[in-house]
Amino acid sequence: MKIGLFVGDVRGPATLAEMTAQAQAGFSSVWSGQALGWDALVTLTALGHVPGISLGTAVIPAPQRHPLVLASQALSVQAATGNRLTLGIGAGIGAMVETMFGLPADRPARRMREYLEVLNPLLRGESVSHQGETLTAAGTVQVPGAQPPPVLLAAMGPAMLRLAGELTDGTVTWMTGARTLAGHIVPTISKVARSPRVVAGLLACVTHEEAVVRDRIGAEFAMAGQVPEYRAVFEREGVAGPQDVVIVGDEDSVGRQVDRLRDAGVTEFVAAPYGTAEEQDRTMKVFSALASRAMPGTRA
Repeated sequence: MKIGLFVGDVRGPATLAEMTAQAQAGFSSVWSGQALGWDALVTLTALGHVPGISLGTAVIPAPQRHPLVLASQALSVQAATGNRLTLGIGAGIGAMVETMFGLPADRPARRMREYLEVLNPLLRGESVSHQGETLTAAGTVQVPGAQPPPVLLAAMGPAMLRLAGELTDGTVTWMTGARTLAGHIVPTISKVARSPRVVAGLLACVTHEEAVVRDRIGAEFAMAGQVPEYRAVFEREGVAGPQDVVIVGDEDSVGRQVDRLRDAGVTEFVAAPYGTAEEQDRTMKVFSALASRAMPGTRA
């Protein structure tokens, strides 16, 4: 199992210099999520000068970016960074899509199927002419030197996981625990796809004050426990909220928790160091050491 690193907004506001230092910390990959700060694809392009690392989005909500726009952006990143991008996309949190952007969020699996049926050929440089139930697109995108990036789909429910296995290279999860990964995510997508990529992102903190840190996470990320998309995941995991699925504890405990993810079938764990600057620094050092060693059970 590979170990990557989240940079930027999910860890708190950061400058480009700070994110560059994070990207140089010895991980196999760096990932950026689209929130309300740095644009994820711009961030990865800016970090593309750091050699030897893969780049990934986890994730970009699709409703706000038409497939023609996202294909142009993703292929531009590929050309600018030597084709190191993995493009992770998702349907977005329904309440945010509707209230913040005024866009429809009903039938997410239906909408995502059409979106991928348009996006995938665009990423291959093909022309599309699509007038469907939820999406219209006509055109092509040509970026010299760019190869089609692998695509991952944020998927938690059965319909979206089947779609991920059918039309993408795998899935990427956030705030999803080892029990759900082992018992639901991995077996469901594996019924459709052979050796899919399963990328799992979680907050992580190496600390001797585990209970205190979990309480802080529970308070700071309480909203995640209230939206239907994540509420369903926590219920499937049998936990109260995000504080119960994060990777928190001392060095030995954190190592065991990471091993559980590997045993669940995760192909890449992406750590989002949490806490104060001192806590994040300690966490970075531990996960950098884990990333540098060969871990058994790796699946490419």
